[in-house]
Amino acid sequence: MIISGDVEKVIFRNPDNGYTVVDLKCSGDYVTAVGIFPELYDGARVELTGDYKYHSRHGIQFLAEGVKVLEPEGLDAVEKFLKSGIFRGIGEVTAKNIVEKFKEKTLDVMRNSPEKLATVKGIGARRAEEIGESFRAHGEMQDAILFLQKFDISLNLALKIYKVYGARTEEVIKSNPYQLISDVERVGFQTADKIAFEAGIAKDSDFRIRAGIIYALKDAAQKSGHTALPDNILKKEVLSLLGFDENFSERIDDNIEDLIFLSEIKDYVFDNARFYMLYKNYLTERNIARRLVFLEAAHKSVETDFTPQIYKFEEISGVVLHDKQRKAVNDSINSGVHVITGGPGTGKTTIIKCILHVLKFLKLSYCLCAPTGRAAKRMSEATGEDAKTIHRLLDLDFKDGKGFFTFNENTKIPADVVIVDEVSMVDEYVFSSLLKAIRDGASVILVGDKDQLASVGAGNVLSDIITSGFFKVTYLDKIYRQSDGSMIIENAHLINHGKMPVLDNRSDDFFFVEKKEPSDISEEVKDLVTKRLPKYLGCKETDVQVLCPMKKGVAGVINLNAVIRDRLNPKKDADDDVKCGEYTFRAGDKVMQTVNNYEQEWYEETDGRIHHGRGVFNGDTGFIESIDRQNMKFNLRFDDGKVADYSLGDIDQIIPAYAVSVHKSQGSEFRAVVVALSQGNYFIMTRNLLYTAVTRARDLVVIVGDRDTLSRMVRNNYTAKRYTLLTEFISEAGIENE
Repeated sequence: MIISGDVEKVIFRNPDNGYTVVDLKCSGDYVTAVGIFPELYDGARVELTGDYKYHSRHGIQFLAEGVKVLEPEGLDAVEKFLKSGIFRGIGEVTAKNIVEKFKEKTLDVMRNSPEKLATVKGIGARRAEEIGESFRAHGEMQDAILFLQKFDISLNLALKIYKVYGARTEEVIKSNPYQLISDVERVGFQTADKIAFEAGIAKDSDFRIRAGIIYALKDAAQKSGHTALPDNILKKEVLSLLGFDENFSERIDDNIEDLIFLSEIKDYVFDNARFYMLYKNYLTERNIARRLVFLEAAHKSVETDFTPQIYKFEEISGVVLHDKQRKAVNDSINSGVHVITGGPGTGKTTIIKCILHVLKFLKLSYCLCAPTGRAAKRMSEATGEDAKTIHRLLDLDFKDGKGFFTFNENTKIPADVVIVDEVSMVDEYVFSSLLKAIRDGASVILVGDKDQLASVGAGNVLSDIITSGFFKVTYLDKIYRQSDGSMIIENAHLINHGKMPVLDNRSDDFFFVEKKEPSDISEEVKDLVTKRLPKYLGCKETDVQVLCPMKKGVAGVINLNAVIRDRLNPKKDADDDVKCGEYTFRAGDKVMQTVNNYEQEWYEETDGRIHHGRGVFNGDTGFIESIDRQNMKFNLRFDDGKVADYSLGDIDQIIPAYAVSVHKSQGSEFRAVVVALSQGNYFIMTRNLLYTAVTRARDLVVIVGDRDTLSRMVRNNYTAKRYTLLTEFISEAGIENE
């Protein structure tokens, strides 16, 4: 449906996302219209595309999906347009004087001859220039939006595109629409491809082929963690993406060579196989390799036996370390790079505490860090020392709208030793940034569980470093931390070794509830989370975390979030819910951040003072404190105390977190974990996924599902291959350093 009319009043506008509410005079009637609009003014003539919808609180509204702003007609309308506040330097008096001076030619003068405005009373040459510039910028935005809407682009996306390119919008779209993929958030190949076709770019053009190659490599990194792809896999992905058969392979080869020549991608031959990677990924992996090798070589420590200090630690702490643990302490302090890996209860934290004791004795400075806020908090609680996220340690800051790390290759972290926990979660970009900031001669100690799921981001840092064989590695396989009668750690290790966990339900902290049907699993999980487990543990319902292998299905993440939320945080009003994609949100919801947003502002109160900062990261969890529909914002309090105000346009950055995927739980520890197991894909239902889920629990694990499904997961040792070249680059760097 298309309606047109004059804006009687702009009731509300959110400048962050363009969400606007207006009263519209349409054919003698008054209509309330809502939607994503460009900047409007009282009196503007608009043409809206959309439909009428009934709102329980506000009645009938016109929900606009598209808008076209028409030029004002008549001198009164032009004067109203000029004094709307959109243009710098024009108030009511000036607007009146301009229209009186130029009458019907007013808009033409402002558009084509703004210098003539200097002849108007009260306007000099400088002010005329300012007014002309403001008018031009407004016109550019309107023209850009109209141009973009020709390609069936939503107004919301059009505004995002214009925000990036400004006056260059039309030029960029016509010359290289595929540039949108890298420049504009959440624009994929299909969207750019559609615009390209509309702009007349041929399906078999070299331009499109190159864009497809770049996108395939980026997509492989973002979705599967690959930093490189073998020749055959890359070609297969590109052919599928572009819609061609294998007869087109030669054209892809030609364009790959062109991209290599242009230094946009890099090729590498290993074991008679040819790999390709984005040049950025190549530089990142090579930097990691060279910095690690350099730190190891530059470490000036003479091999020293710190056994006396270790014994002193044992005396003070009342803990007796085993030989392998003592060696880990000595190796860590005597190495430039040392890796400590092991499952839960194998003594990783005890070793770190002992290392810190020795470092204090040596009067060496140190810092502790982890990839997520939860992991850093756990590290602090376990060691009694301050631990930060890697981003906070590097001191993330912003300039000209771009994020950067204060500590970098030029300004080093003031520490002799850097200890990193949960390294399996760290992606290559963050790890490379950290290594750049570690000063020459300092040591880095990497701690993690090699059997955990790989990082959400690109790369396979911990496994690749271990596989390289270039650095000392301490493998911890003996369980030292074992409370009387506790089965969580014991069962985790049984699972990790391909053995069935003990399911006799005789322990106090590990239970199995047999349910075969997905609907029965869902009901059991809901009852456990909302009633039985909080009562059993004496905790809040939100202290119980549900983990699922799968996203969809009755026993999957999406449905379990809905059923648990409806029990714990029921809808009080018909308008409580805000829908975004697959999910709905309401005030009080438990949520999780799913992307790194380096620009998001936040504040926190510590020691009676308010501190401000930027940056929220993938995996951060918290609660929606309130939703302000009038201002289209929601307030989110994270578990680490940060409070942030989000635009509703950014709500797609978060997901409900009553239930989350096992992958999303990495690096976190929860008081109690309920694992919902129903039948699923072989490549998902794996041993290390189950192992990861069980090891997220501190006090209690309950597995709900089919015993046969559980048994198949334990036997299924499939691990998805991640294509990376870090191991090879470490070997090369080692040879270069000899």
